[in-house]
Amino acid sequence: MNLSFFDQFSSPYLLGIPLIPLSLLFPALLLPTPDKHWITNRLSTLQLWLTHLTTKQLMTPLNKAGHKWAMLLTSLMIMLLTINLLGLLPYTFTPTTQLSMNMALALPLWLATVLIGLRNQPSISLGHLLPEGTPTPLIPALIIIETTSLLIRPLALGVRLTANLTAGHLLIQLISTATAVLLPTMPVVSILTFTILLLLTVLEVAVAMIQAYVFTLLLSLYLQENI
Repeated sequence: MNLSFFDQFSSPYLLGIPLIPLSLLFPALLLPTPDKHWITNRLSTLQLWLTHLTTKQLMTPLNKAGHKWAMLLTSLMIMLLTINLLGLLPYTFTPTTQLSMNMALALPLWLATVLIGLRNQPSISLGHLLPEGTPTPLIPALIIIETTSLLIRPLALGVRLTANLTAGHLLIQLISTATAVLLPTMPVVSILTFTILLLLTVLEVAVAMIQAYVFTLLLSLYLQENI
């Protein structure tokens, strides 16, 4: 039983071929593509408005040098958002429940922000490891603590996204299994459990959207520190 609960997080295969690349590319096919007409449909207008609003929220804290990351960060957020939401549908697979994928996204982007800071302003970037006015006996300990907190940032990004989505999927499967089991014997309790399942599903939709935004927002904050 325990293994069946975690089967939903295993990578799907078809004829020995992993389907993760397909699950990553499929959400992009659902987005409406812009055309050459001045007047577009409501879906394209809504998409452009949401993209503009998201980009504005992400780029407001950054200076002009950080605006070069606008396309990358916005695309990352849209990809995570679509993957997280599609993973809530029945008989689907959520790639962002895999820690390996989340770390593959977090580690290179975090490292890029650190390298940009070391290249453009090395003294300020290294100065973050030691707050001003620190007593001399505490200098070695603070440097170790700040270095550890800096190196743990990509792990925190990947684990946060993985843990939130994995916990939500497990709760949905546990409650849905309880609903199906209780239906023949205790229908009243089953209806109550089903109501909780609906509320949890709404909550998971919000979590899927928030986690995509938080992942991208934290990357923009790390970029802000280094430019």
